Amino acid sequence: MRVRDRVHDDRLPQSYYAATCNDLEPFSRLEGVEHADVCIVGGGFTGVAAALELVERGVSVILLEQNQIGWGASGRNGGQVLGGYGPEMSEFEKYVKVYGESHAQIAWDMGVEAVDIIRERVEKYQIDCDLTWGYFDAAMKKSELEDLRRSKKTMEDRGYISEQHFVEGEDTRSVIGSDRFIGGLVNMGWGHCHPLNLVRGEARAAEKVGAKICEDARVEKITQKDDGVEISTGHGGVSAKKVIFAGNAYLGQLEPKLAARVLPAGSYMIATEPLDESTANKIMPQNYAVCDQRWALDYFRMSVDRRMLFGGLATYSGIHPRDIEGRVRPNMLQVFPELKDVKIDYVWGGYIGIGLNRIPQVGKLTDTVYFAQAYSGHGVAQTHMSARVLAEAISGDLTRYNIIAGVKHPAFPGGRLLRRPALAAGMAYYRMLDTLKR
Repeated sequence: MRVRDRVHDDRLPQSYYAATCNDLEPFSRLEGVEHADVCIVGGGFTGVAAALELVERGVSVILLEQNQIGWGASGRNGGQVLGGYGPEMSEFEKYVKVYGESHAQIAWDMGVEAVDIIRERVEKYQIDCDLTWGYFDAAMKKSELEDLRRSKKTMEDRGYISEQHFVEGEDTRSVIGSDRFIGGLVNMGWGHCHPLNLVRGEARAAEKVGAKICEDARVEKITQKDDGVEISTGHGGVSAKKVIFAGNAYLGQLEPKLAARVLPAGSYMIATEPLDESTANKIMPQNYAVCDQRWALDYFRMSVDRRMLFGGLATYSGIHPRDIEGRVRPNMLQVFPELKDVKIDYVWGGYIGIGLNRIPQVGKLTDTVYFAQAYSGHGVAQTHMSARVLAEAISGDLTRYNIIAGVKHPAFPGGRLLRRPALAAGMAYYRMLDTLKR
């Protein structure tokens, strides 16, 4: 990726990704009334990937994004490209519980395919998004190492063939230069990317093969008709046979039934100034993406221009911290104390969509209204799999859609007023378990 040296463009929320985006040229603006087989509401990974999947199948598509493509979580996240579709891939028994014994392996395989979609799409459309392979599950405790050993075995037993290997003790420093970790599991089948460049690159690819991608198109009303739906914005409309809601945490109250089943939770990141080559090689010698094993985890990686990108600090109040740097930087220094004098160039955050059962929500409200949402912090790859399943269903293949759509997703208890305090209390409990775990 060519790193831009320019003033931030106010069309996107301030972040390292916006400051280094390859393509900020605007997409179309909706004027008048357009017609399409499918109208997609939301220009993040779910919506953009669905547009590309559908148009590749010969379906006419118009996508409406209320801000800019990649404006929400898809353009602000940690950029970690990780497998799994719902439960962790290491917990096959949960796939059995969620999807049923006869369908568990199909759903588990979708967790592998989710990453493959990104790999193949970047290659096919030559998307410049710094896609880099290598991921490290970092352990701070012996119990975490044992969990990772079981994880590796389970994944291999289920047919996962990407290279995985353990590092322990002093060998850990060959992967990550920090005293905080005692070992962990390397997975060369997962990795990281520049997410804003990925989502905008996919949108540009969809546009080139026939989709109409519209920015600044806030949907105000959706009306069911006998032969489809009518979608109204402030300056235009779309008449379509079907609609896909793909707004996730930023859908708001456009469809209350969906809003009741997804909670927007805050997640935050910082980016340092560019590090000198020796420091970068010392702390991240293999350039892998990293997550620790706590429920309230830290995640981090190195950018192409040698900045430490460090994230975490999940919040459930609906209010962003006043001082993101002051909250996230201490966590980074626990891992890399040698960065104490390094300047922080970018701070940012946004909302991710959390579901009560942490399983992606895919389905339809009526015969013409489909949706996908609630990736609970693992959306880079899961969104692409959800988009493929929706495209299959709309094109007439319901095999995998019926498996995924059959999962029950309860609404958050307490309604709009009490669901945040309830989830915050639950997260406090899991943070306590992180502290007690040996």
